Amino acid sequence: MTQVQPNTALLLIDFQNDYFPGGKWELTNTQRAADNGTKLLAAFRQKQLPVIHVRHEFETDEAPFFTPGSQGAAIHSSVAPHSGEVVVLKHAANSFKETNLKQVLEALNIDNLIVAGAMSHMCIDAGVRAAADLGYNVTVAEDACATRDQEFNGITIPAEQVHASFMAALGFAYARIDSTETLLNEIK
Repeated sequence: MTQVQPNTALLLIDFQNDYFPGGKWELTNTQRAADNGTKLLAAFRQKQLPVIHVRHEFETDEAPFFTPGSQGAAIHSSVAPHSGEVVVLKHAANSFKETNLKQVLEALNIDNLIVAGAMSHMCIDAGVRAAADLGYNVTVAEDACATRDQEFNGITIPAEQVHASFMAALGFAYARIDSTETLLNEIK
């Protein structure tokens, strides 16, 4: 069993209210993903390892969700940041694009990231690829990520297939893909 190194941070991406039941852009299995994210968050806090929250807001009120300053754009209470935990605000799918995330990671001397959040096919994909391209060792807690059905040329692709496809692609060249349970055992 591998052990999580001290230079590892937990990166929680877009666990925001609009993705939960009653939100403007509800995802499939969001609560399950957040429950697993909460377990990882508790383990990181217990070990006093760095936690970074990433929050997305679109730059206009005309956005379909995550409108500026809205309750829907707020981080969900189940994974809400504690005092001293960094919150990075982004306006694009890639958590590194025009944000201070790279500087935050450098200041914390981080080499390894464990990633959880939403959406598997969008912001998780973009953030993981960018992190790997920047030289970070990335692990995705696949059961702590969520997405929703997608449509292409009149065909609906179920969320579970969307998620599996993106995890398979990330696992091929960009990240280690594993379960929350396995990662929790490594953190202990």
